[in-house]
Amino acid sequence: MTDAPAPPAVRAITAGYRGYAMGLLLLIYVMNFVDRQVVNILAEPIKRELGLLDWQVGAMSGLAFALFYTVLGLPIARAAERGHRPLIIAGALALWSLFTSLCGFAQTFTQLLLARIGVGVGEAGCTPPAHSLITDYVAKEKRASALAFYSMGTPLGSLVGMALGGLIADAYGWRMAFIVCGIPGVLLAIVAGLTLVEPRISATADEFKLRTQQMRDAKPFRDALATLRTKRTFWLVSFAAAIKAFIGYGQAPFAASFFYRNHLEEVTRLGAMFSLQPGGFLGLALGLMAGIGGAIGAYAGGVIADKYGGRDFRAYVSVPAIASVAVIPVFLVGVMSSSAVVAIGSLFLGAVIGTLWYGPVYATAQTIAKPHMRATASAILLFIINLIGLGLGPLFVGALSDMFAISFGMGEGEGVRWALIVAALTGLIAAVLFWMARRSIREEMEG
Repeated sequence: MTDAPAPPAVRAITAGYRGYAMGLLLLIYVMNFVDRQVVNILAEPIKRELGLLDWQVGAMSGLAFALFYTVLGLPIARAAERGHRPLIIAGALALWSLFTSLCGFAQTFTQLLLARIGVGVGEAGCTPPAHSLITDYVAKEKRASALAFYSMGTPLGSLVGMALGGLIADAYGWRMAFIVCGIPGVLLAIVAGLTLVEPRISATADEFKLRTQQMRDAKPFRDALATLRTKRTFWLVSFAAAIKAFIGYGQAPFAASFFYRNHLEEVTRLGAMFSLQPGGFLGLALGLMAGIGGAIGAYAGGVIADKYGGRDFRAYVSVPAIASVAVIPVFLVGVMSSSAVVAIGSLFLGAVIGTLWYGPVYATAQTIAKPHMRATASAILLFIINLIGLGLGPLFVGALSDMFAISFGMGEGEGVRWALIVAALTGLIAAVLFWMARRSIREEMEG
């Protein structure tokens, strides 16, 4: 095997610029999830207008997006190891934003599916280079907190996408919701391309040329795979996180449908109290639940892991293991309740506990990988998480909902309820895998 090249020198980043860059990367990731998750609040009106089954909703919101998102993440990460990461992020942002707006023009299921594939193609260029940039921007002891801060884009983007999508859909229809949500990303891409700094520097042009050639010759993807193949912790954490994503992504497209089918009368009454239609109320309620609750959980998980991980690296897997068990009864209370208010409250608490894994998992992957392999390690992790979680989760829950509703004769309301319950119980497998990683994590950290 070719010796791994020394990582390029990294420019010192001032505290002020670091704060700006982290804030901008968070905003980009928020847009990533606005465009990815807005489809969830729009699923029911799309289903009615286009005459879809739940499995088709699952395919549209998950599988079509995930196949291209996961596969393209690997070559994009390869480019990010030696390329200009801010420009990669900016170009990807512009692309997925344009395809989000195009979703609003779809007239058939196939057209919408193709537009969602385009969103996935663009979004593949966001997180691997962003994780790599953040790791260069911050000190090792702050890595989990920084990556957890960036990961707040998941719940915050879900908040904006659900709330904005629901309100716009009520007022102007689901097509306009897609169009409006895509426009800001194009403008943000320009800002990112002009202001984000690539911290890799070299003393001379010759040294830069030499380092670039070393990166090409060493084939970082091959080397990363060879290195990670021996890292038991990486694979346990990756598949545990994939199951957590399977649950979260699988349940998300059907959360609004659950309330429409089981609590419509109460939701209508609650919405009227705020002069909102059911779609607008659900968008705000579910968005706030996922956004605020998820942001609290995502950031808290990173802070807790950094605090205790300084003394014992096992905290980086202990925190998500415990949280994976704790969230299950909280979620079950919510979906089994006959009250929409109780359900929303329980799901809010579940969002806090259910996102504690973000920071610890991403920090573990970045610390296990060698410096010149971090974008690739992130892409491999995301490949596993998104292929299983995003690709199969929504399709599984949708197909299970159809099976319970049609084959078992439960009806659409009970069908979606029990599909959500079955998905939640798979979290026990994730907890076991996280806990097993405690045995090897301390020996496998690279730094």
